[in-house]
Amino acid sequence: MYPDFHYLFQSLFGIDIPGLSLVKTFGFFVALSFLGAALVVTRELKRKKEQGFFKPEIIMEESGKPASTGELIWMAVLGFLVGFKVLGLFLNASEASKNPVDFLFSARGNLLGGVLLAAVFVYSRYSSKKKLQAAGRKQTQVAVYPHSRVADILFIAAIAGFAGAKLFNAFETWDNFIHDPVGNLLSPSGLTFYGGLITATVALYLYARKKKFSFAHLCDAAAPALMLAYGVGRLGCQFSGDGDWGIFNSAYVTQADATLAKSSFQDYEAMLKRYPDQFIDRNLNQVIPNKYAPAPGWLPDWLFAQNFPHNVNNDGIAIPGDSGEYRHVLPAGVFPTSMYEATVCILLFLFLWAIRRRFNRPLQLFGIYLVLNGLERFLIELVRVNYKYDWGFIHPTQAEIISACLVIGGLLLFFFYRPRTSAATI
Repeated sequence: MYPDFHYLFQSLFGIDIPGLSLVKTFGFFVALSFLGAALVVTRELKRKKEQGFFKPEIIMEESGKPASTGELIWMAVLGFLVGFKVLGLFLNASEASKNPVDFLFSARGNLLGGVLLAAVFVYSRYSSKKKLQAAGRKQTQVAVYPHSRVADILFIAAIAGFAGAKLFNAFETWDNFIHDPVGNLLSPSGLTFYGGLITATVALYLYARKKKFSFAHLCDAAAPALMLAYGVGRLGCQFSGDGDWGIFNSAYVTQADATLAKSSFQDYEAMLKRYPDQFIDRNLNQVIPNKYAPAPGWLPDWLFAQNFPHNVNNDGIAIPGDSGEYRHVLPAGVFPTSMYEATVCILLFLFLWAIRRRFNRPLQLFGIYLVLNGLERFLIELVRVNYKYDWGFIHPTQAEIISACLVIGGLLLFFFYRPRTSAATI
C-alpha cells in the first residue's frame, strides 16, 4: 500500500524523498474525484443549458470600485492563514506528515510566512482594484447559468457532505463517538458515504431554490459525476489502505515476510488465537466475521484477499524488520471491497455517461443512478464489516437500509415522477 507519496515514489521508482510524505494518497484521490466530478457536471450543465432546461440569473456587476476595507482585511486574514500553515507544514514536514489534519487544526505554524503572505494577498487585491479604477466605474448585466456556479456547487456539496458523513458515522459507531467526540469529528477517517449524500442533496436543493434553477436537472447532471467521484475515491481507499475493506477471508494468512498465502482454516484459527485483538472491530466492539473462499486456480489471489501492508491506519501486526512510519500488515487476508467498488462504480459511470442523452424527463437519469448505487452498495455489504441492527427476524446494516430505500426511491423517480412545472424551474 501507499499511505503517502513518499511510499509511492520509493516503491515504484526507488526514489527517497521524505518531504513527499505530506502528500497523502487518499487525499490525492479525493482531490482527483472532485476534479473529475467538476468536469463532468460542468459539461452536463452546459448541455442542458443548450437544450433550454435552465434560465439564467441576471445579476448586476460593478467594476472600477476601489478595494474596500473589508476586502483587504479578509485578504490579510486569508493570506496569513495560508502562509502560517503552508510554510509551517514544509518547515515541520517530519512532524506534520504523521497527521496533517491535526497540524492544520492546531496553533502551530510559521509566523513569518503568515505575515509575508498576508502582505502579498493585500497588495495583490489592492493593485488589481486600482488598475480597474483607471477605466472608470460601470455596471453591466451578466447572465449567470448553473454551469458557472460549479465551484459553488462543489464547495457546498463538500462541506455538507463531510458534515453528513461524520454525523452518520457517529450514529453508526456511537460508543466510539461518545468516548472521544472531538477526535472523531476532526479525524479524516470515519466517513459514511450515504450520510454525505443525503446532507449534500438537502444543501444543494436549498441552494438551487435560492438561485432559482432546476434542482431536478442538476441531479441528472450530477448523476454520472457522483458515480465517478465515488469510484475514484474508493481507489484512494484501496491504495492507501484506509481500513475500508471487507470481512476476513479465512483461506489466506499473512506469512512472516508480510506476504499473503493460501492456507487452511486451521491456520486461520491459529492466527486468531495468536492475535485475538486483531480480529475485533474496535469501532463496533465485535469479532470480525470470516468466510473461507480461496480463489480458483484461473483467478489471481489478490481478487479474493489482500492484507494491506503499510496501510495508512497502521492496522494489524508489525512487519518484522520494518522501522518505517507505516509498518503494519493485517494478520490474515480480507476481501478488498474498496477495489470491488472502485471497479464497479467506474464502469457504472461509463454506463450512465453512455445513456445520459436518452432521458429528457427530469430525474429519470438520477433515478437510474440511485438504483445502481443502491444495488452496488447493498451487495458489497455482504462482505463488509458494519454494525447490524437487531430487527428480530432480520439484521440489516445502516448502509443496507439506506441502499434499499435508494433503490425504491430510484424506481419511483424513474417510472412515476412527472414535473408539475416547466422544466427550467423544477
